[in-house]
Amino acid sequence: MEKKECLEELKKKVENCRNCSLGRSRKYVVFGEGNSESKIVFVGEAPGYYEDQVGKPFVGQAGKLLDTLLADIGLSRSSVYIANILKCRPLGNRDPLPEEINACKPYLMEQLKIIQPSLICTLGRFALISICNKSVSITAVHGKLIQAETYNIFPLYHPAAALHQPTLLKSIKRDFAELKEIISKPMPKIKPEPKTEIKIPEKTNVQEQMKLF
Repeated sequence: MEKKECLEELKKKVENCRNCSLGRSRKYVVFGEGNSESKIVFVGEAPGYYEDQVGKPFVGQAGKLLDTLLADIGLSRSSVYIANILKCRPLGNRDPLPEEINACKPYLMEQLKIIQPSLICTLGRFALISICNKSVSITAVHGKLIQAETYNIFPLYHPAAALHQPTLLKSIKRDFAELKEIISKPMPKIKPEPKTEIKIPEKTNVQEQMKLF
């Protein structure tokens, strides 16, 4: 079975999922979309209001900014794959709850298993922490290539962060420019053993992190 067909089968399972309360409150499942053969997958946090209305990821203002950032480095939605940790919108666009992440993350991991990307670009701290399985400070590692246990990870601020804090836009553009350099070269091969440790700063400004999605 081809990757596209495997993803369609998985999407059907997600559409019938009721493993948490979000499956009963959402309008549409936002499964993910893009090129199933892409070696780059962008992973965000969760669908927002507009995504829930149409069943597609990143269609609001943050999505428009993401489109621009991709275009700036010669990429587009059709050349990459875009998904979220959660497939259903948390009411009020609140932060995902641990039980919601635990219920939904296996679907994302199955997506990644099917697509087999060389690089995962996390958008925001929730996506970063969920993929790394560590409490990582995005302010410390954004724009830096991380070789985790299973994937190469490139942490990015969530585009919505720049909409709330315009001063971050320059930093985000700089990180995307670095991403362009990284994908222009052969991707480092993952070495399962020994496990790569991610250095975490001893002191983390929690209040600052909360503002950066």
